[in-house]
Amino acid sequence: MSEVSRYFDTDLVESAVQDGMHRFAVGGMWDEIGALQLSFLKEQGLRPSGTFLDVGCGCLRGGVHFIEYLDEGNYFGMDINQSLLDAGYDVELKRLGLQAKMPRKNLICSDNFDVEQFGRRFDFVLALSLFTHLTLNHIRVCLEKLAPCMSGRGQFFATYNEIPASHPSHEPFLRWPRKKITHATREPYHYKFDDFVSLVPNRDWIVEKAMNFEHPREQSVLKFSPVASKAS
Repeated sequence: MSEVSRYFDTDLVESAVQDGMHRFAVGGMWDEIGALQLSFLKEQGLRPSGTFLDVGCGCLRGGVHFIEYLDEGNYFGMDINQSLLDAGYDVELKRLGLQAKMPRKNLICSDNFDVEQFGRRFDFVLALSLFTHLTLNHIRVCLEKLAPCMSGRGQFFATYNEIPASHPSHEPFLRWPRKKITHATREPYHYKFDDFVSLVPNRDWIVEKAMNFEHPREQSVLKFSPVASKAS
């Protein structure tokens, strides 16, 4: 499935990890984006006692910040690449002396969003710079698998490359000021907000735009709330 995203090419990612390039394999900006994730979710209400799932956690760019902040054992991470998970635990957490705050079993390698393996319900979930590498059908599976594993008032935040409603989806979109081009059929993928509205029509989720997140790569943020939490 390497045609979907480079992250599906596990051999390529593992080669980068073996070369000591795991931080660059997840997009770099290690300190800037890592700290930003925790700051944003604290603003949304994340507390040390909350259970938190990091979808597409990679080698723990954000994870090192969350693990330090959260109560012991409250961080969980999932990624498609075992080599990145190993680098996060064996290199990054060890460097900071944080391995004792997170059991290794809290990191699961899965290519199908098998969130139920954790056997937990989550108060907060984040997928940062993940939807930019996934097709809409992959995102659909993510949402379907995640919905039963949310706590009553859980919140799921995800970043994506947004294009204007007036822009034809099939045409490349040039993003300013970074001059980065996004696409409909290859990564980095772009979407309209209404794509996600149509993806979850009054079933498991209600989706809205989230604010106050200044992603250095100018990605927008979605907030998914379980339908049950809106009714309570």
